[in-house]
Amino acid sequence: MAAARTESTIAFDTESNSLFAYYPRICLIQVSLPGADYLIDPLVADVDPLDEIFADPACQKIFHAAENDILGLKRDFGFTFTNIYDTMLAARILGWQHAGLAAILENLHGVTLDKKMQRTDWGRRPLDAQQLAYAQLDTYFLHDLKDRQEAELRERGRWQEALENFNRLSELEYQNKEFDPEGYWSVPGARDLSPQELAILRELYIFRDQQASREDRPPFKIFDNRAMTRVATTQPSTPAELDKKSALAPSVARRYGSGILSAVKRGKHAPPPVYRRTSNGNGRPDPKVTARFDALRKWRTERAQQRGVDPDVVLTNDQLMSIARQSPADLDELANTGAMGAWKLQEYGPDVLGVLARFE
Repeated sequence: MAAARTESTIAFDTESNSLFAYYPRICLIQVSLPGADYLIDPLVADVDPLDEIFADPACQKIFHAAENDILGLKRDFGFTFTNIYDTMLAARILGWQHAGLAAILENLHGVTLDKKMQRTDWGRRPLDAQQLAYAQLDTYFLHDLKDRQEAELRERGRWQEALENFNRLSELEYQNKEFDPEGYWSVPGARDLSPQELAILRELYIFRDQQASREDRPPFKIFDNRAMTRVATTQPSTPAELDKKSALAPSVARRYGSGILSAVKRGKHAPPPVYRRTSNGNGRPDPKVTARFDALRKWRTERAQQRGVDPDVVLTNDQLMSIARQSPADLDELANTGAMGAWKLQEYGPDVLGVLARFE
C-alpha cells in the first residue's frame, strides 16, 4: 500500500462474516485508488499499515454507509479515523430518492450488483470469482460518486452540513455488546406468553446463546425466535413430543433436542420472570420530557418535509431526546447538550428553542 500514502482520496469498504459467526470479524478490505483497485485479505495479511492512512487528516477516506465499516475496523484492529466522506450520508442529505449503493450504481452507471453476495460467507476461503468481482464494485465507483455529490452539496449550500455529519463518524466508538440474559423480552410474541411460558422462553434464550458461542455461529442459526416461542408454548418433555408438538426442523431436534428439553424442564421449575423496569420506576420518561420530545419530533417532521429528506437527516431521535431531557434555554445551553454541531445549531437552533419555549 505504499502507493496509497501519496493519494488525497481513497475509497474503502469491508466485508464481514456477521451472518455466519457469533464473534464476527472483518474478512475482506476493499481499496480503490484513482486508477487501481485492491482486495486485502486481513485473515492472512498484515493490515497495520492502513492505520497510518485512516488516521491521516490529509487523506480523505470514502465509504458508503461508513458506520459499520468504521466500527468493525476499530473493533478488530484498533484503527483511528479522520477525514471521512460517506456517500450514503451525502445522498440522504441531498434528498436522493435512493441512498443504497446498488440503486445508485444502477441509476448512474447501469451497473447491477448481485444482491445474493450480501449474504455470502466472506470468512470462507478461497473466495470465488463472483465474490471478488462483487467486492471490487463496492469501491470502484465511489470516487466518481463522491465528486458528483460534493459538487451538488456545495451548489445547494449543504457542504458544511455534510462535513459536520462526516466528522461525527470519526468519533464512533465500538461498544462490546455483552449477552443480555433479559433480551428474551424483545422476542416477538414474548409479552403474550404466560408466566411459566416466559420462564421456559428465558431458559431457551440462554441455552441458544451458550450453544451459539460454543459453535461460533449466530444465535438465529441455532434455532430461530419462532421455534423458541413454539417450544415455550407447547412445553415438550420427551423427544417425541418435541418433534410432534413443537414442529422443529429435524436437524434442530436431532442436534439440540437434549439441550432444548433440559431448558424446558428448568423453565417449568423456575420462578416466573419479572419485567425489568427502568430507573424511574415506571418504564417511561418524565411526562414533561415526553411532551417536549413529541413536540420536537413534530417540528422535525415538518422541517424534513420542507427539505425533502428523511426526518433523521435533520436530527436523530437520540439527539431530540437529549435536547428534550436537558431543555436548554438559549443557544449556549443548546450547544452544551452536544446534540448539535455548529452548522445544525445555526440552521435549526432558533427553531428548536422556539419549540422548547412553549413548555416554560
